[in-house]
Amino acid sequence: MSFLLPTPRPLSTVTNMTTYPVTPAGHQKLRDELQRLKLERPKISQEIGHARDMGDISENFEYHAAKDRQGMLEARIRDLEDKLSRAQVIDPKTLSGVRVVFGATVVIEDTDTGERQTYTILGEEESNVEAGRISVASPMARALIGKSVGDEVKIPSRAGPRTVEITDVTFA
Repeated sequence: MSFLLPTPRPLSTVTNMTTYPVTPAGHQKLRDELQRLKLERPKISQEIGHARDMGDISENFEYHAAKDRQGMLEARIRDLEDKLSRAQVIDPKTLSGVRVVFGATVVIEDTDTGERQTYTILGEEESNVEAGRISVASPMARALIGKSVGDEVKIPSRAGPRTVEITDVTFA
């Protein structure tokens, strides 16, 4: 009887090792949050120990709540460690040109209404749509990336796709 062993796949296909673009400020924010969360670990462990000392843990709300907090904390720590391990720190101040890339501040003008909007394309953790900072993974950013000043682009919106013209691209 012979056994066939599976052919090993390259590590990149197993772990989905894509880079995670982030600005220097965003990278520091991730590192600070990771450090803060790691300091919370002992506190949650103490809460679990205290709740366990209260007796039967099967119906102990404090114990289950502390275990839930511990699970969420550990998941966030793993997420931050993953992002930091794949981080590609890109400083927008070192970039230039008229093509939209990560770190660019883009001014777009709606071809129908003439309304102008300004967006900066940043990492997921740095995005804040209300402040004009969109994630590089967002549908709008994906539509804009690679385009240049003067290009017309169809971007998704709640009311359906709309056409905008890129009027300016800057890096700060």
